[in-house]
Amino acid sequence: MKTALIALLFLIMFVSTIQPQNQKGVKVKDDILSVKVKDIDGKEVNLTDYKNKVLLIVNVASFCGYTKQYSGLQDLYETYKDKGFEILAFPCNQFGNQEPGSNEEIKNFCSSKYNVTFRLFDKIDVNGNNKSPLYAILTDNPVTGKGEIKWNFEKFVVGKNGKIIARFPSSVEPTSEKLVSLIESELKK
Repeated sequence: MKTALIALLFLIMFVSTIQPQNQKGVKVKDDILSVKVKDIDGKEVNLTDYKNKVLLIVNVASFCGYTKQYSGLQDLYETYKDKGFEILAFPCNQFGNQEPGSNEEIKNFCSSKYNVTFRLFDKIDVNGNNKSPLYAILTDNPVTGKGEIKWNFEKFVVGKNGKIIARFPSSVEPTSEKLVSLIESELKK
């Protein structure tokens, strides 16, 4: 009996250290801190720079029905930026050719039309064979599950430890009660 109990405890400890795997048997990450990306000016950014910050990661486009969400994103950023919150916006042209411009054109559009001051990044693919490593983690992890990005302005909340907390569809406004309350809750941790 005692031996069986010890064996069971050992098994529980062993299983709890196994990292989840996707259908192909590849280990699935649940944090983004090891990823490197490029900002909109082409400068490499290590996401460990955002450790201890609550993040909202969004795939954006300039000519989408949801583009007006830039205003809400900017309001959210201004409200919480001094409390440890950052928005990371990744332009993407995979949905209806709604982000055809160069990085420079995207940057000019965001600053002139929406006064965006949160950080913009290099235009990327969020689905398919050329999916960015960041979005590979965001769309295949133990918290939000596996699922491709469906449209522009999908949102991911990431905790201070780099772990993915939640995923919101495009239709959820940046200033919605459920998104804001989650961000406020994470900022208090």
